[in-house]
Amino acid sequence: MKKLYSILFALMLAVGVLAGCGETKTEEKENATQTEVAFPVTIKDAVDKEVVIDDKPEKIVSLIPSNTEIAFALGLGDEMVGVSDYDNYPKETADIEKIGGTEFNVEKIISLKPDLVLAHASSAHNSTEGLQQLRDAGIDVLVVNDATNFAGVYESIDMIGKATGETKEANELVDDMKEKMTDIKDKAAKIAEKDQKSVYIEVSGEPSIYTTGKNTFMQEMLDTINAKNVVTEEGWIQVDQEAIIKANPDVIITTYGSYATENPVEKVLDRKGWEDVTAVKEKAVADVDSDTVTRSGPRLVEGVEELAKAVYPNEFK
Repeated sequence: MKKLYSILFALMLAVGVLAGCGETKTEEKENATQTEVAFPVTIKDAVDKEVVIDDKPEKIVSLIPSNTEIAFALGLGDEMVGVSDYDNYPKETADIEKIGGTEFNVEKIISLKPDLVLAHASSAHNSTEGLQQLRDAGIDVLVVNDATNFAGVYESIDMIGKATGETKEANELVDDMKEKMTDIKDKAAKIAEKDQKSVYIEVSGEPSIYTTGKNTFMQEMLDTINAKNVVTEEGWIQVDQEAIIKANPDVIITTYGSYATENPVEKVLDRKGWEDVTAVKEKAVADVDSDTVTRSGPRLVEGVEELAKAVYPNEFK
């Protein structure tokens, strides 16, 4: 009888091991399906061109910093062989070949032999001829959408992820950004209506002062943190100082201290005629990094967090 039990136990153990192996192989197969992208892929880009990418790109050139930041966030740093003169993040971009600024160097790009060039809709209409030269040289050119809100950024990430075979990473990046945005909204929702601040955002200083209004990233950011924009016009507009003084914002945010003007906060506090503005009287003036609040890439969430800390320092410590 003992022998019979031993045989039965051995059989049950063998079945269990085989079942476990089967489950492991199934899981491995499912994981592989999630991470592998079948090429070729066809993408309709921002200028309505159907771009067919035959193989996973091994060499990529980016024509604009936002595309570069997305590519790095998707783990494509090693594939980047060319970036624009304006690229400054992450720090690794300093060691990557520069291909020009607003007017990119077609010959230089071709010499780098990229499989894929990530262009951008914001400048594509000014570089139609150059982009066509790249296509004629056998290089895949993908014009990424010009995002004006967070939904557009998620679309850009999805497009670049699909073009490079990094769809899983793109989905995870978007999910992570959305989760962080939800956390910020939840925290902002606890701010009582009577405590919500009015804000003026200054994107360039004197003599030509510009601000940001409706249908911009910064408007969406202010909406997210339950703050009111004192500017009601649309887009990026030149400032009427008297109108801002009359609006009397509780908080003033500048975004140009890192690249255009030293000590922008002090300059606003010392600005003639602004002495009675609440933000100036209470010294509620702060400078935030321009790239994180204007560049349509993964760091926009960081921009929202910095803006929230500047407007509501007690609530967003």
